[in-house]
Amino acid sequence: MTITQQPPAGRHLQLARVLAAMLIAVILPAVPAPAHAADESISVNFAVAGGAPTYRASGWIYGMTENASGPADHFLRDVKFRYMRAGGAQLGSPGGWVSGGYERRWNATLAQARRTIALGGQFIILPHDLWGADGYPISRFPGDNGDWSDYDAFLTRLVDDVRAAGITVQWDLWNEPNISLFWNRPQAQYFELWRRSYQRIRAAFPGHLIVGPSCACVPSTTHAFWNAYLDFVRANNLIPDIVSWHSLPGDPVANVAAADTTLASRGIPHPRPYQINEYGASHEQNPGDGAWYIARLERAGADGLRANWASAGNLHNDLGNLLVRNSAGRHLPKGEWWVYRFYASQTGQIVSVTPSPAYDAFATKTAGTAKILVGGGGTTGNIAVDLRGLDTTGGIVQNNQVRAVVQRIPYNGGGAVQGPVTVQNSVLTLSGNGATLNLPHTNADETFTITLLPPSDGGFQSVAVAQHSQQCLDNTDLSTADGNVQQQYFCEGGDQQLWDFRPVAGVAGTYTLVNRQSGKCLDVNGNSTADGAPVIQWACGNGAQNQQFTLRKVTYAGNDPHDYQLVARHSGKCVDVSTISTAPRAPVHQWTCNPAGQAAPLNQTWRLWGR
Repeated sequence: MTITQQPPAGRHLQLARVLAAMLIAVILPAVPAPAHAADESISVNFAVAGGAPTYRASGWIYGMTENASGPADHFLRDVKFRYMRAGGAQLGSPGGWVSGGYERRWNATLAQARRTIALGGQFIILPHDLWGADGYPISRFPGDNGDWSDYDAFLTRLVDDVRAAGITVQWDLWNEPNISLFWNRPQAQYFELWRRSYQRIRAAFPGHLIVGPSCACVPSTTHAFWNAYLDFVRANNLIPDIVSWHSLPGDPVANVAAADTTLASRGIPHPRPYQINEYGASHEQNPGDGAWYIARLERAGADGLRANWASAGNLHNDLGNLLVRNSAGRHLPKGEWWVYRFYASQTGQIVSVTPSPAYDAFATKTAGTAKILVGGGGTTGNIAVDLRGLDTTGGIVQNNQVRAVVQRIPYNGGGAVQGPVTVQNSVLTLSGNGATLNLPHTNADETFTITLLPPSDGGFQSVAVAQHSQQCLDNTDLSTADGNVQQQYFCEGGDQQLWDFRPVAGVAGTYTLVNRQSGKCLDVNGNSTADGAPVIQWACGNGAQNQQFTLRKVTYAGNDPHDYQLVARHSGKCVDVSTISTAPRAPVHQWTCNPAGQAAPLNQTWRLWGR
């Protein structure tokens, strides 16, 4: 029987569910109902710009399957995944070195480390989980009764295994040593563990970085554990390369300021790398709070790893609760995954943002595009976004105008989200190289993104969701070949399901659809006008009408304003899922559209969330 982490301390515990409920009631503060705040405003000044984004918030704890085979690569690549922190927790109950379960935990750790590194991320190893101190009652801790021989043997094995694997990792020497769930011994015994571990790792791997103390606390001039730890490492020349703590909940900006103060008072060199290697309490894991943490981590200059509250087999899966699995076991993105996806799309230069009490944002600009991720959970109200210095955005302004595309990222109660929803796509006339956008933030768990484009860019990007099956128009098997027949498939959020709708000049409401993954156009095979002709991808041509599709509004009782038929211009026929199939991988073809005035069949009805 297992439970999730209890805020504000812990991460992945192994206790009975009844005890879990009791602990949650004792440890977790009551989550206040969202308040309706006074309207607030934030400002973005594109004239003040800095370095390129490094996606410092795109890390998390665990989230890969035990053998590291899942989730699919694109779920990590699409969010520019940077860090994973793991050590085999919850594998075996009890498990780890103290219970004879080291091999299983090490094998999982190595598999996850290798995949993390292959995907371009950095792996942070957790020796406490490999030891077995993951919240489950264990028989002994390192150094019990003054005997360190077993721990020394454990370190020797772990060092040898990492060396044999040929991997470079960061060493987070012990998780949350200030609470009994993970360190149920005196602080002096922990300090000796730190000394032994630090010296062994430094000698064995001079180029590896050491992380600590990863306490269930935030920096403070009055926190007893934090200050005693800093005194100890300073006095004994055992200062970690990366200073770490957990913010569950907390404000990274305030945390970093307090860390600077406490390090400076001891003469510890700073600023040094900071790692908030658990952020986001369980009630904060939604698009609104997630985007706020991203903005605050970027503002603070601290790297962040999103907390993982899962248990019962879910810790090693689901990308730290960014994904959900459907009845077929397929991973689908939650709303917060789409937040990280937008964050990953922000390139060029970081620009200046002035936050409000409840809201912050992360903003960037590059040639032809500027992007703003708005963050703020726990409150509602109108957000006025003041845009300044738009003349410095590199071609976005034309004839004193810009196009603003505002999208809402839904929470959907923590369920799957097919894509961001466009709520505004309009041309703004500037005043003094600026403009103001007003965002009605009516759901505290949701957030907004803003994309600024030249006013002449009348296109949009979207998934296309078949309404009879709730599956997405998908480039089959991520092929780049001409002639690849398109299909419907579970809405996974990958580039093979994202389409750039590019306006056809002079033909109102008509677009070519370019697949983001392959760069090729949606096409009716052979320019056919016959029912059943396959809908394929093909190299984009010069005005070929079998690659042009008119969006026809669908009208039926209860339809969504984002519902359309895709009508092939050359044939007047509709993009249609063959035989009204609800099976994944059912092919897509063209078929006669229902006559005007009649309801469109749902297998010809496509929900374009980005429209």
